[in-house]
Amino acid sequence: MVFSSIEFIFRFLPVFLIAYFITKPQYRNVTLLIGSLFFYAYGEPIYILLMVASIVFNHLIARRIYEYHVKEAQDGWSYQNNRKKFLVMALMIDFGLLFLFKYLNFFLSILGQLSGMKLPQLTLALPLGISFYTFQIVSYVVDVYRKEYIVGHGLIPFAAYVAMFPQLIAGPIVNFREVRKQLKYREVDFRGIEWGVTIFVLGLSYKVLLANKIASLWNDVQTIGVLGINTLTAWLGSWGFSMQIFFDFFGYSLMAIGLGRIMGFNLPMNFINPYTAVSATDFWRRWHVTLGRWFREYVYIPLGGNRRGKGRMVFNTFVVWALTGLWHGADWNFLLWGLLFFVILTLEKLCYLGQLKKHRVFGHIYMLLLIPVTWTIFNISDLSELLRYLGRMFFVPLSGSVVVDGMAKFMELFSTYWWLLLICGICCSSLPLKLVKRFYKTWIAKLILFFLFWLSVYEIAMGSDNPFLYFRF
Repeated sequence: MVFSSIEFIFRFLPVFLIAYFITKPQYRNVTLLIGSLFFYAYGEPIYILLMVASIVFNHLIARRIYEYHVKEAQDGWSYQNNRKKFLVMALMIDFGLLFLFKYLNFFLSILGQLSGMKLPQLTLALPLGISFYTFQIVSYVVDVYRKEYIVGHGLIPFAAYVAMFPQLIAGPIVNFREVRKQLKYREVDFRGIEWGVTIFVLGLSYKVLLANKIASLWNDVQTIGVLGINTLTAWLGSWGFSMQIFFDFFGYSLMAIGLGRIMGFNLPMNFINPYTAVSATDFWRRWHVTLGRWFREYVYIPLGGNRRGKGRMVFNTFVVWALTGLWHGADWNFLLWGLLFFVILTLEKLCYLGQLKKHRVFGHIYMLLLIPVTWTIFNISDLSELLRYLGRMFFVPLSGSVVVDGMAKFMELFSTYWWLLLICGICCSSLPLKLVKRFYKTWIAKLILFFLFWLSVYEIAMGSDNPFLYFRF
């Protein structure tokens, strides 16, 4: 069940919200947990057991770690080794499960290629959202180990935090400290509901009316084939996918934030106008903010960050971006995508980041060229096909290439999609959210949102309810 579906909008959500609002405030975590488990089980009834087991296991581990904190305060003895054993146990189990379902077959194929043997592949489906809820669970256990806060107020609030259906499948990745007080008490009022509905409708519109529509551009380019397109068409297709993945993921994040606000939660923003960045460094402070924060707080800084010299900083950046690439998927193109950003970000920090900040116009042009290249690598998993497509983007002659009427094909696609690309370009800026924040209480804004909602519903009913791209990560 996805947010942009008739089942969710007109069946699950109304029933859940009615049950949530009539529940007494002190019991709403129970309603939220039951609704979230049903939401997850609707798509994957088997793997709900895996998530429940992970929640219970990590809650018990966190409580055990906290008990050693209390004993240290009472006895004056150090129990750090005991705490560390439980932390390592939790990390091994949590990341071990993630490795089993997401990466084992990838590494088996690598070992098979290196050894010349044909190793068996496991037929395990990837549980939805496992990368996201694993990171949330790990952040909680690590923070308890660091004494940043005491354990949650019992198993139910912690389970509600992990399983919360708005952000369960594709984020944002929420730290426990951001919702700890709200799990204990949160106010549900008309203002929050009004703003939440507004943001939800905006996100739904971005997903259905922009992401789903611009996806056709990439599909059309793929239908022609890399050997039949010219350089301009290759760039046009890459920009189409760049817009698709942004509005797909941004739309989901807005819907998640809107649903959270309706229920009284303030979930963090996950995107801050990333396509207006002037450098790759700036881009990754704006794109998937909560993922970047997680790697910074739980990988980069513990490794030493930039405090131990340039050499160690480069190594730490390499580790972070190799892991970031693999986090998105167990395939070579994701690893290449992560390592490309490692090279670019390192060069920026060591060489020319200051110039990009100083000459912002050049920085914007630089990013307009860099963004579609990186998303092309992210998008095409077949490495030979990827090399051919990149070659086409950069004027490299391709063997067997027969481009007939290449310019005519480009003009046909451009004339079909230019207006949609223009709308996407405008919506990539801060303007839409600024207008929404300023005017969402006016009747004109409500009428526009009402129209966008029902237009989105119409498109969904006509078959535009394709899954979110980030569900597979």
